[in-house]
Amino acid sequence: MKEKKRSAASWILEWAGQKRSAYVWSVVLAVGNVIFKIIPYFIIANVVTMFLDGSKEFKEYLIMAIWIALSFIIAELFHSLSTSLSHKATFTVLANIRKSCCEKLARVPLGYVKDTPSGTFKNIMVERIDSIETTLAHIVPEFTSNLLAPVIILIYFFMTDWRLALLSLVPVVVGFLSYFGMMIDYKPSFERTVKTTKDLNDAAVEYIDGIEVIKAFGKTESSYAKFTKAAMEYADSFISWMKRCSIFHALLMVVTPYTLLTVLPFGAHYVENGTLTISSFVMCIILSLGIVGPIITVGSYTDDLGKISVIVDEVVGILKQPELKRPEKSTAAPKDNSITLTDVKFGYHEREILHGVNMKLEAGTVNAIVGPSGSGKSTIAKLIASLWDVNSGSIKIGGVDVKQMSFTDFNQKIAYVAQDNYLFNESVRENIRQGNQNATDEQIIEVTKKSGCYDFIMQLENGFDTIVGGAGGHLSGGERQRISIARAMLKDAPIVILDEATAYTDPENEAILQNSIARLVAGKTLIVIAHRLSTVKDSDQIFVVNDGNIAAHGIHNELLASCPLYKEMWNAHISSKDTVKEEN
Repeated sequence: MKEKKRSAASWILEWAGQKRSAYVWSVVLAVGNVIFKIIPYFIIANVVTMFLDGSKEFKEYLIMAIWIALSFIIAELFHSLSTSLSHKATFTVLANIRKSCCEKLARVPLGYVKDTPSGTFKNIMVERIDSIETTLAHIVPEFTSNLLAPVIILIYFFMTDWRLALLSLVPVVVGFLSYFGMMIDYKPSFERTVKTTKDLNDAAVEYIDGIEVIKAFGKTESSYAKFTKAAMEYADSFISWMKRCSIFHALLMVVTPYTLLTVLPFGAHYVENGTLTISSFVMCIILSLGIVGPIITVGSYTDDLGKISVIVDEVVGILKQPELKRPEKSTAAPKDNSITLTDVKFGYHEREILHGVNMKLEAGTVNAIVGPSGSGKSTIAKLIASLWDVNSGSIKIGGVDVKQMSFTDFNQKIAYVAQDNYLFNESVRENIRQGNQNATDEQIIEVTKKSGCYDFIMQLENGFDTIVGGAGGHLSGGERQRISIARAMLKDAPIVILDEATAYTDPENEAILQNSIARLVAGKTLIVIAHRLSTVKDSDQIFVVNDGNIAAHGIHNELLASCPLYKEMWNAHISSKDTVKEEN
């Protein structure tokens, strides 16, 4: 049965429930604020009545003035306390929502993350979640309390004169009708602005990330045009939305406050025909004005209330993504570090990439996976690393299905190094420490010596304290790879996956990197995805992948004799190496 979609309100209440007591006290204090703001209206009405009755006692008027002043002071105090509580609670809740989004992205299949532009995630996790602040910090206490004020005033209003009380509601009804008019097609309009905002963010991120290519190929104008188009569509979506809403919003904010439009003429008429006293008329005028303030406050949140459904849907879109299926605690422990793939099928975007792959990798052996570009070899590596889940079939480590292992236990088993392994905009030291958060500085230095990157690190401006830049942009591709290998060595996992980890290495440094890898994988189960066949020809086992199938497997000499595809790839590789030698 399909799960029923939850409303935005239920999500807001769930998130607010994390700090329930703070919000409850915030609402209580907000109600107190409203009550003490209402009290002066009753005091003023009483003052006017006393004056009309001929009272000239200075002391009585002074006492009334003091009470009015105290009411406003207490109201402001309650407001400050309410706001402080709600904001403190809200920023904690928003931090928790962001944390949940980050944790979710770590547990979802890689395909979802790869298919979504980074600008979109940034927009949702920063701007969109920030937009929830108004709802939680303001609407929850203030909207609730300001709905109470008109109700209290109206009750007293009806007790004073029910006719004028009803008439005072006419502008309010017009205001509410304007509100509903504004809400017609509100969600699709806002969804359009959300889409154009996403497109603008994505275009900006793409332009910045691709600035090197743009400059190199002279594509500045066309790339800038793409960004400009996104910016214009963004502006147009907001302009058209505001045009449609402006009349309704104007009516809401202009007509609604004017309760006197009905109270004054009809009240004067009732006084004239003797059905209403002057003192009651004055009281009704003051009460009608008391309705206005809270209603305007409520009306000011209509825009945020209209948006919140779309905003929550975006955030929930991340939080409700299907996760990789893993238990909290492992249900079985692997007997060794062997890896078995049985009839593994996998695909996404309605396209099957792997068509029943079977592989057996013995513990402590070196295993290479080779094949033409796009054959599926890197997909196999990512599946073994649990970046995706198989569609069917199984992957087992030491006889245990990876779906029976917790993320924590599995991650301790695997070290994964890709050709484009990400480096954070932190120091070299902290990037290497990602492999083991508890590693000492001495251990980090030792592992860099073993991985062959100590010397080049010491030549950097600040040595181990050098900031590598966004995605390691201050380092060369080969330097980033060597740091990634040092990070994997520090993790010291029993299974190591190298997904074309030497792709950026120049011939001069290839021997250094290969030596580093030999130290990294000593006694471990190694899986190498390689484009340079010479680096894997001595592997214990080589798997040849073609079009999502295992075309052949065996050792180098066996494959040269039995697998035409492998022989063709080997000959092409040797020819390429010979060409490089001749050029040198």
